[in-house]
Amino acid sequence: MLKTVRGVNALSIGKVAGIVYACIGLLAGTVVALISLLGGFAGLMARDSGGAPMISMFLGVGAVVVFPILYGILAAIVGTIMGAAYNLAARTVGGIEIDVD
Repeated sequence: MLKTVRGVNALSIGKVAGIVYACIGLLAGTVVALISLLGGFAGLMARDSGGAPMISMFLGVGAVVVFPILYGILAAIVGTIMGAAYNLAARTVGGIEIDVD
């Protein structure tokens, strides 16, 4: 049986996209933080490195906080815009047909 999706709640899509991408941002921030920590430790082992390795380690750890916030906010905005765009397109062409049992 074919059902047609003629409209979606744009804010709902924005909320879900924000949460999903905040989780992805947490993973990306963790990877950046680990790479930054490894680079900072390597810099500390070098001679005459100054304070740059310590600064890079703290900035990398900050990515664990900043990435999820940025990813989440941007994805919520884009998800809401895309939901509204779908609603406009669905009005014009009739929506998406889904086969449901």
